[in-house]
Amino acid sequence: METLQFRWTASQGWGSDGKGFEDAALVLAFADAPYFQTPDCYNELRHRFPTACIVGCSSSGSVLGTTLSDGDVVVTAVRLRHSSVRLSVIDLDDAFDIETSTRMLVSALHGDDLRHVLLLSDGQKVNGSALAAGFWNQGVTVSGGLAGDGTRFGTTWIMADAPARSGCIAGLGLYGDISVRSTCFAGWQEFGPERHVTKSIDNLVYEIDGQPALPLYKKYLGDLAADLPSSGLRFPLSVKLPNDDSLLIRTLLGIDEAEQSLRFAGDVPEGCVCRLMRTQLDDLIDSAGQAAQAALSHAPSDDAPGLCVLVSCVGRRLVLGQLAEEELEAVQETLGKQVTVTGFYSYGELAPHGALMQCQLHNQTMTLTTLRELTSE
Repeated sequence: METLQFRWTASQGWGSDGKGFEDAALVLAFADAPYFQTPDCYNELRHRFPTACIVGCSSSGSVLGTTLSDGDVVVTAVRLRHSSVRLSVIDLDDAFDIETSTRMLVSALHGDDLRHVLLLSDGQKVNGSALAAGFWNQGVTVSGGLAGDGTRFGTTWIMADAPARSGCIAGLGLYGDISVRSTCFAGWQEFGPERHVTKSIDNLVYEIDGQPALPLYKKYLGDLAADLPSSGLRFPLSVKLPNDDSLLIRTLLGIDEAEQSLRFAGDVPEGCVCRLMRTQLDDLIDSAGQAAQAALSHAPSDDAPGLCVLVSCVGRRLVLGQLAEEELEAVQETLGKQVTVTGFYSYGELAPHGALMQCQLHNQTMTLTTLRELTSE
């Protein structure tokens, strides 16, 4: 495995012509820039990498190594020697059904040597919890994330062997002699009393302990409530399902003043126990290093070249502020310089969770998918 990384900026254009990597099998592109949405962006990448699977998404900040950036396009070209990739795309049209669509995607990617699916999804038009559940019992591990749009929470974009567009899901199948490890750590702590969700539909919460959800949430936030929904990223919700000890984190994405309701990035089932959460800066940075250490624990060789696709939550970035790059540094330092790191800040992270390693939607986590080819180079 060999990689080439570069970026596009409005002031300097493309940082590389791709020479020497024309035979790249995979190109990953992440961006918080209007240029990413134009056909020209994809066409320039296709010109440089004529045979590659080109896949990526809009972001709430893009990652290249230990650098977090906005307003540009970050690109990682990957040459594979002992493995291969294949891309499948599902459009979210009026007839979209999550269960049928995920089966179709897995069927399109099916192969005896399929090792893993890296998933990039529209971040606003998809219920992330339902998307993750659609891959349960499909016989393949899945990780990835929901595309972002800064802190604007507007349109998100997916690039998948075509100019970027909204309203679709891209699945990248990884095949052959390749080791894939997905890890996920949070670094948040619960506070305040336990409460019960007494009225909800999917990811919309209407009542908590029999009270309208929005006024109750505003009460906890105090003066910060004036900046909702963005301020809600600093105070996610912990969710514990009945008869299940595992804990999921749910990030606030929107509010409805008329309905007095809260819209989260994943399902908050009626009857679940919930609490507010908060964090300290050091805990977030430490959790990023823990995710990287967990990835190393199952690596075939610590010194083998590798690729790490990092998906971190936009809420973590808001909390960390100017220190956000410190969690990237913690990942790179732990994985080592032989591992190329790229990725994005997202509206939701997808990774296996629990004893059965079923894909789940996560919020406010650092999720890493590390890839290493197994045959020595």
